[in-house]
Amino acid sequence: MPGIFAMQLEGEQKTMTFRIGLENNYQGRSLAWVLGHPGAFADGPSPEAVLDILPAALENYIAWINQNTDQPWLALGDVEFLIEETWEVYSINEDYELVEDGYEVNAWFLHDWKPLTEEDIQRGLLILQWSRELLMQIVAGLDAEMLDLHAPAERWSIRGILSHVGGAEWWYLNRLGLGGPREELPGEVFERMQVSRQMLQELLPGWEGLNKVVGIDGEFWSPRKVLRRAVWHELDHANHILRLREESGF
Repeated sequence: MPGIFAMQLEGEQKTMTFRIGLENNYQGRSLAWVLGHPGAFADGPSPEAVLDILPAALENYIAWINQNTDQPWLALGDVEFLIEETWEVYSINEDYELVEDGYEVNAWFLHDWKPLTEEDIQRGLLILQWSRELLMQIVAGLDAEMLDLHAPAERWSIRGILSHVGGAEWWYLNRLGLGGPREELPGEVFERMQVSRQMLQELLPGWEGLNKVVGIDGEFWSPRKVLRRAVWHELDHANHILRLREESGF
């Protein structure tokens, strides 16, 4: 697999290099993370396929940022991708032994060691705001019956997906020893999402320059990884719900 590849997006800007972390075998698929840019990612059935998808995904990401602010920090132009690191997902049991079906240990990249900067946090807060606005737009107008409709082959209803999003953000914070007792999370879905998001938004500014890495359940976590995963998770499920709406005709 090539370490560097390039493409031309529309525009006349100078060449920008984006560092990529590949995560393979995540639920049978591959993820390409644009390191340092929360919310910029692509997923596909194989490493080769996800790298083919990545340029279009980045272009859509840049366009999304530009739609939400009159002071964008990325521009279209010559783009170079540097595949910096590849992680093969594996599963372990309670004795930290490799097993086929156990706790899935997801990607930890060297980039995740880096403390968040003031700029990282300012941009991260904006991306979190926009991703939540996008999610709420996607579910706007759905009544209780639509929210609770359980499509065949789906693990959750749309309401279940939203509850999962709220619970996941608490879980990410819990990896760093934050977030409080899980039983304090509200049961009502939209309140649950609001409470967990508020916790993340309030804690994030305090992570500036924080050199903190926690090992828990056989996996490393840091403020940078929490931000990376939280933004991805919400956008991934926003697309999931949009697909369900399209398939269900509402």
